[in-house]
Parts: sequence; C-alpha cells; structure tokens
Amino acid sequence: MTTLKSGDNAPQFESVDQDGNSIKLSDYKGKKVVLYFYPKDNTPGCTAESCNLRDNYDQLLKNGYVVLGVSTDNEKSHRKFIDKYELPFPLVADTDKSVHQLYGTWGEKSMYGRKYMGTFRTTFVIDEEGKIEEVIEKVKTKDHTSQILK
Repeated sequence: MTTLKSGDNAPQFESVDQDGNSIKLSDYKGKKVVLYFYPKDNTPGCTAESCNLRDNYDQLLKNGYVVLGVSTDNEKSHRKFIDKYELPFPLVADTDKSVHQLYGTWGEKSMYGRKYMGTFRTTFVIDEEGKIEEVIEKVKTKDHTSQILK
C-alpha cells in the first residue's frame, strides 16, 4: 500500500505510452492530473474503471483534469485496450514497475488464500503544482469519476 498522502509532492516519473512515446509527469505541470493505477488491461474491474473515466472524460476536462492510466502491461496491450474501448487518454506502460514502486502501488496481495504480487488499484489526484491533493484507495470501478469530482 502507498505511503503517499495529501500534501506530498507527486513522485516524478518518465515512461512510455501506448505508442512508445515518452511520457513524463512533468509534461503536465500546470494541469490537474488523475493518475490511476490499475491491475490489467481487458479485465472486468479495470475495464469498468477505464470506461467510467472515458464516459465522463468531458466532465473531467471541464474541471481541468487530464487522465493518465498506469499498469504493468506493455504498449501493445495498452494500444489494443484503447482501441477496443475508445479510451481518449494515454496509458503508461510500466513494465519494469518503476512507476508503481515510486507510488507504492505494487506489492503482495492475496486472493482465496493465495498470495501473489500485483497492483493495488489506487488513484492519485495531483494539483497544478505537482502536489498530491487526494489518494483514493477504495476505488469504485463503476463510479470512479464521482469519487474524483465529489
């Protein structure tokens, strides 16, 4: 679980998006950022969360937010996910888990008594100055936008 909290500086990162283009948090200085970490492309919860953000994207833009999704999937997987669900925002390919490590969103999980390493579904709302405004750890995948815009 993350140790980051409201008021902390958002850790800076550089990775690649679904098209292999460099993507840095610093590229969004002066904008509010919704940085959401999700476990895997094309899984039910992750699809619901991403599509909720897609369906409310205009509302997020009107409120001054840009949206960036992050998972450990590669660029090719992200490109297919974006194309299949017409996602209007970039997805960060964090295949080496370096961004997850910075944000504390990678760790041991358990399901049905089995322990495994995975992504903690977490969203960071970052202000124009690069400070974390809010950390959402109990993400409602089908109604995530209302958690952000509350």
